Amino acid sequence: MKTKAESTIDMSRLPQHVAVIMDGNGRWAQARGLERSAGHVEGVNTVRRITEAASELGIGYLTLYTFSTENWNRPQAEVDALMELIVIAIERETPDLIKNNVRLTAIGDLGRMPETARKRLDKCISDTAHCSGLTLVLALSYSSRWEIIRAVRSLAADAASGLLKPENIDEEMFASKLSTAGIPDPDLLIRTGGDLRVSNYLLYQIAYSELIFTPTYWPAYSKDDFRAHIAEYQRRQRRFGLTGEQVSGQ
Repeated sequence: MKTKAESTIDMSRLPQHVAVIMDGNGRWAQARGLERSAGHVEGVNTVRRITEAASELGIGYLTLYTFSTENWNRPQAEVDALMELIVIAIERETPDLIKNNVRLTAIGDLGRMPETARKRLDKCISDTAHCSGLTLVLALSYSSRWEIIRAVRSLAADAASGLLKPENIDEEMFASKLSTAGIPDPDLLIRTGGDLRVSNYLLYQIAYSELIFTPTYWPAYSKDDFRAHIAEYQRRQRRFGLTGEQVSGQ
């Protein structure tokens, strides 16, 4: 039986790419008198649920803000525990990703990851490379400002070496230098946990994304929540600078 949210979703107008800021793991745990690490563990279960929901709907790309460059500044014990949890969770979920035809990839300054964790991540990415359904993108050691500066440096180096003329730099060329090259910009950005900011996440790519903020902590975020937010996205008119009449064809 379809849920109320499912019944309102127009399957012909799904977002191609949904990006998520998974916030509230620590606060979810603290509200229950638990260690912050318990929230991160429960958050992994939510990743599984929402990946399944996106795959079931037929969404093309799901990008999850998994670990930011700023997160490296957290207490070392928490950083170490997060890195281990992330890799263990990915390894554990890889068989189900393959079963559900989900391809895994990652964006970010991955060279900062511990070598063992990086190698284990690379193996999981390789193991799912043949899958052709949902692409699950993990933003790991990711920062939009880092990404933009890296792109600028690459273009500057090409210009300095005579490979391109600065006046020929356009949006398409710039986008090709980002970590998300080849991935469509997000149609929808969802942030859980109640904060109303984008936290250095996909700043260039979300220029025209629809934004949804929910107070629900990530460990408590459900498939029904996700489907309801897809339905909310579909109720919005995306104008991209045009008038409403132009978009509606009036």
